[in-house]
Formats: sequence, structure tokens, C-alpha cells
Amino acid sequence: MTVNKRKKNDRQRGSMTHGWGAKKKHRGQGNRGGRGMAGTGKRADSKKPSIWKDKNYFGKYGFVSKTPKVKINAVNINFLEQHIIRFLLNNTIKKENDFYIVDLEKLGYNKLLGDGRISTKLKIKTPYASKTAVEKVKEAGGEVSGLVANE
Repeated sequence: MTVNKRKKNDRQRGSMTHGWGAKKKHRGQGNRGGRGMAGTGKRADSKKPSIWKDKNYFGKYGFVSKTPKVKINAVNINFLEQHIIRFLLNNTIKKENDFYIVDLEKLGYNKLLGDGRISTKLKIKTPYASKTAVEKVKEAGGEVSGLVANE
């Protein structure tokens, strides 16, 4: 039994055809012309300008995220305070005792930001809020509830 037998394809290195005769035979992808972007460099120069125009023709771009992206529609606390009377007239917010009860999702927002000053007591229900917004609402005597994440 021979122990150190050389592989046949080692002897074929540099021969281009590896013993199959013509270059076309046994190329691996057969008559379909190759994998991926094959064929774009062939059939004269008339093909090339159509490829040059498409900037995304060569290579891979980005990836598809498996987690759904939440579209953030944010609002500042000073906007709420400035428009509080309009929201009361539209019945989009309610007033109980000294507190204004605000559901941000009913107003079309899903994140509370802390820009501006606030003096009214607000009970705000929102899935997302910044730390400064929560602090400012608490300083004014209100509260923020329904948070999914503090950002």
C-alpha cells in the first residue's frame, strides 16, 4: 500500500485545463455561464455603459434587519404646554383635578422629549421618553407612565 501518494490535481497545477482538453469543459458552472454577475464583461463593449450607469450593480449593499424598526415620532414638552388648550377643546386630552391626562399615541406621537420648560401638571402615557423629559415632568408635579424603554 502506497502511503504518500501525490494527488493528481497537484500535477495539473499551471496547466490551465487540468487534463480536460478545451478550456470550456469542466469549468464548474457549466453552460449557465458562471455564478452571480457572470456575463457582464462579455459581448463586446456595448454592454459596459449600461453597467456603469447602475452604481449598485457590483457588490453587496447593507443587510435586512430581522427586528422591526420602530418609527419614532417625537414631541417636546413645551409643545404640549403651548397647545394644551387646543387639545382640551378637541377632547384629545382630559383634565382631572389639577392634572392634564395626555395619551401621546392619541395625539400621533410615541416619544416625549425634554426641550423647553413646563409648569402644568401632566400625567403622560407614552411608550418612549427621554430622561430629561421624565425629570422635567416630575419636577412640575406630573408623571410619565407606560414606558417601554427609557432613552
